[in-house]
Amino acid sequence: MAPTIPNRFLFKFEFPLHRCKAAPRIDGRVEDWDENWRLPALHGLDGEKGFADLYATWNEEGLFLGVAVRGKKKPPRCEPQQFWKSDNVRLMTDMRDTRNIRRATRFCQHFYFLPCGGGRDGRAAVAGADKVQRATANAPLPAAGVIPVASNVSRGGYSLTAHVPGAVLHGFDPGEHPRIGIMVMVEDSELGRQSLTVGDDLNWFIDPSTWPTAVLGE
Repeated sequence: MAPTIPNRFLFKFEFPLHRCKAAPRIDGRVEDWDENWRLPALHGLDGEKGFADLYATWNEEGLFLGVAVRGKKKPPRCEPQQFWKSDNVRLMTDMRDTRNIRRATRFCQHFYFLPCGGGRDGRAAVAGADKVQRATANAPLPAAGVIPVASNVSRGGYSLTAHVPGAVLHGFDPGEHPRIGIMVMVEDSELGRQSLTVGDDLNWFIDPSTWPTAVLGE
């Protein structure tokens, strides 16, 4: 039986986020992404079997996210107008790493990525942003189309790559603020959820104190 409180809730995690010398291609494929960019599989601390490989890197142009979902038997189902009900990847960021607060500030943001649902035929990847629930203040929402994203849907899953530009990340300043809060949640209608730390019951989408710290370095 799963514990009432997940083991990951008992720790404050910190890991390096390696700088990329050249920005990775946003082509929906992660096969050539550096293994140093792979995010730690923290779900293993709670005995969970992950179904997604997560990658992240950065440079002065912003953050880059890569995801590979495996083990699907059905095509992804995505609805951009209700992204939270879709197969999706969520990225939460805090450019000030305020780990001692329970409500988001204007430096916290909520991004979402869908492997399909866009374009005229509904097969293109979709990227967007939404307000952080119960935030004391919200960063401006980026205009549509400013977050490059691409996906590659296969019979057994999908891979997705995205670039969140530094101009979109409110307060992005690697020199002065190299420690940022970062949270990734993968939601799949067939496979369930895979989170870096906690799930919906502990309000990961509201509470920045549940997000790990990523240290921007070389």
